Amino acid sequence: MLRTLYAKLSLSLIVLLTIVGVFYTLLNLSTARYFFQETSQKLNLDLAQNLVADQKLVQDGRIDEKALSTTFMKYMVINPSIEIYLLDINGNILSYSAEPGKVKRNSVSLQPIKAFINGEKLPLLGDDPRSHERQKIFSVTPLPPGTKNEGYLYVVLQGTQYDTAEKLIKANVLWKQTALALIVSLSIGLVIGLLLFRKLTKRLNNLSTKMAQFHDNDFSAIPENGKTRKSNDEIDQLDQTFNQMAQRIVNQLNELKQQNNLRRELVANVSHDLRTPVAILHGYLETLDLKAEQLSATDQRDYIKQALLSSEHLSRLINKLFDLASLEARDSLSNVEQFNLSELAHDLVLKFQLKAKEKQINLNMIKTKDILFANGDIALIERLFENLLGNALKFTPNNGYVDLSLEKKGDTAIVHVRDGGPGIPDNEIDKIFERFYQGKKNSNRVKLGGLGLAIAKRIANLHGGNISVKSNPEQGTVFTFSLPQIAE
Repeated sequence: MLRTLYAKLSLSLIVLLTIVGVFYTLLNLSTARYFFQETSQKLNLDLAQNLVADQKLVQDGRIDEKALSTTFMKYMVINPSIEIYLLDINGNILSYSAEPGKVKRNSVSLQPIKAFINGEKLPLLGDDPRSHERQKIFSVTPLPPGTKNEGYLYVVLQGTQYDTAEKLIKANVLWKQTALALIVSLSIGLVIGLLLFRKLTKRLNNLSTKMAQFHDNDFSAIPENGKTRKSNDEIDQLDQTFNQMAQRIVNQLNELKQQNNLRRELVANVSHDLRTPVAILHGYLETLDLKAEQLSATDQRDYIKQALLSSEHLSRLINKLFDLASLEARDSLSNVEQFNLSELAHDLVLKFQLKAKEKQINLNMIKTKDILFANGDIALIERLFENLLGNALKFTPNNGYVDLSLEKKGDTAIVHVRDGGPGIPDNEIDKIFERFYQGKKNSNRVKLGGLGLAIAKRIANLHGGNISVKSNPEQGTVFTFSLPQIAE
């Protein structure tokens, strides 16, 4: 029954309005009673004194017992809402105008009487002689007035008949009006509250529906948000946070899927690349084993040489796999030192000159006026240079060129490796740094790929740099990587 937030809020509102209504009713009744007592006592402030004067209750400085008795009988008939009591100086009741047998007290407290005579703040409640617990408003005057005090004329302003009438009025009028006002106010407040809650919970329901849809579609896509609100309250912030969280989940799932696909491709590529040199190595060794006596010494040496080449190729591939795995497992560099980047680049150009001359490739280092220094793992940076230069020489045809240049941009050292090779198609540019990516077969250019570029990118990223490539088919390729550099 109370499963929804709207139902719980509605019930809470009903309970709250009921409590507030009851509290307001009680407070209103109490306030009304207090106001009536204060007003009534102020209006009848001099009633006791006027009774003494009008009814001539004091003659020659003494109380006229006959006049007092007549006054008691008269007011029992004329004004039953008041009750008159004659008190002695200690508060003992000497006589009264109430019905015989109804008076339960023999005396009343003098404290409120003295407070009344001294003019303290109204309303003041005095003891009701008809009850041991109840108190009522009153008017009082000392007797005889102006002379030595012999007692008090104590007038209770709300007698028994008044109490009965008051109860009837409350039961038939005041309570009905209060109940009607309470019901009307509760109904109006409830309708307005329910409308407001519906408006607020509607947005939460929409968000809950969106979450359920996101779950049902296997976290693959974020449901449409509908109308965009311009407010930025807590519900909108919750919606924005959910969108960010959902987008992150989608991205992470896509990354996991991509990594899973890459893992499968990696296993397939590793199996393929390892199978070829192993098969060649096995073939030559098996031939030597089966036909050793039939082969000449020269053929045997050629077979052994080919087997060694396949073994070396296999060893290089395995070493690259271990290198890449080691680099990907790192989060930071351990052997960081300051080194001369310009000098390292010059030494590596000299190192690759022999290989370049074998293919009649012009390998140049374009000199710059700036001598660049960098912080990093010099062995890894050297490996980065070797991978890019080796890749450029491998894919550049005979009589081509490879240029290495360095430049400074702000606090960054930029290295360019440009070759005159066949270039890379635009649809393959974003994939060449993937492990074992070799591109599509194309008779006009050498096949791309392997682990070298993946290793180069990881090395650059570990140094806080980046690596990129620009290429045009048949116009060559430029690999560029950046490193944070320091002043000389």
